[in-house]
Amino acid sequence: MKESRNINQANGNALINAADISRHYTMADGTVQALDNVSLTVNVGEFIAITGPSGSGKSTLMNHLIGQKIAITSKKPQTTRNRITAIVNRGDTQFVLMDTPGFHKPRTRLGDYMVQVVRESVADVDAVLLMVETVAAIGPQEEALIERLRESGAPAILLINKIDTVDKTRLLEVIALYSAAYDFDAVIPISAKTGEGLDELFTELEKYAVEGPHLFPDDMITDQPERQICAELVREKLLTCLDKEIPHGTAVEVTKFSERDDGIIDLEVTIYCEKDSHKGIIIGKKGAMLKKIGELARADIEAFMGTKVFLQTWVKVKENWRDSTAQLRNFGFTE
Repeated sequence: MKESRNINQANGNALINAADISRHYTMADGTVQALDNVSLTVNVGEFIAITGPSGSGKSTLMNHLIGQKIAITSKKPQTTRNRITAIVNRGDTQFVLMDTPGFHKPRTRLGDYMVQVVRESVADVDAVLLMVETVAAIGPQEEALIERLRESGAPAILLINKIDTVDKTRLLEVIALYSAAYDFDAVIPISAKTGEGLDELFTELEKYAVEGPHLFPDDMITDQPERQICAELVREKLLTCLDKEIPHGTAVEVTKFSERDDGIIDLEVTIYCEKDSHKGIIIGKKGAMLKKIGELARADIEAFMGTKVFLQTWVKVKENWRDSTAQLRNFGFTE
């Protein structure tokens, strides 16, 4: 095998510059030319993390930006468990935004994983959006995130969400409070629900875009597999329909995903919970609760997939799975 290449990392505005790469393999019957003077540039400045405390509206913002539901939402804390990527194309610019779990004090290994996702996201991107509500007080979660911004040194934009619910006086109080706490590169009041302020947000984000080829196809809106989104839509209905701690102890696994010749999708999912008593509540009297969860989830899944879905659900118990490293790995929560 013979190889010639010229690669420079972090050269100028590029993360990787690879020029004139050639690779040849010598086989028994001759030489195979795999690469012949190929060049590659991977640019930086295109990844943006959305951070904030639980309930600040990060997932609502993601869904609004792409015009489709890929991130589940609920009024309960710690709804988002993984980093979710959304690809937004505006004009010639492609923005890659990452929704992160709400920053909180973890009580389980799953919680530890979620907090670690936030920390890594802030460290690995080129700009950070800190999203807060219109409350004139900085809580422990917000303070911890501001400290992460200080450590990362990345450009930081403060998004003050839900401005459609407060008057101008309250908004000015919140702006003054956070501006005194940290020197943000910009402060933008928005409404993730109505879209107010989002044009100003993208105008600001344009400053961090770098010329180069798009990282994703123009028709791609997320890197999440369809199976994962379907599982999350089922989990959203668990959060909607169940009370207290029960939905936080659930996980959803897609065990079958297939498409018939007529386009109908057959989907089978297993809902895992931590206690037998929780299993009974999820199923409900004569299966009423599980039927309700399935019907609500199926409607959202059909809207997302754009076709009819035949959904079957089962409920199983995995005790203390949130504190089991092996079980977390099985459910895809790996660092």
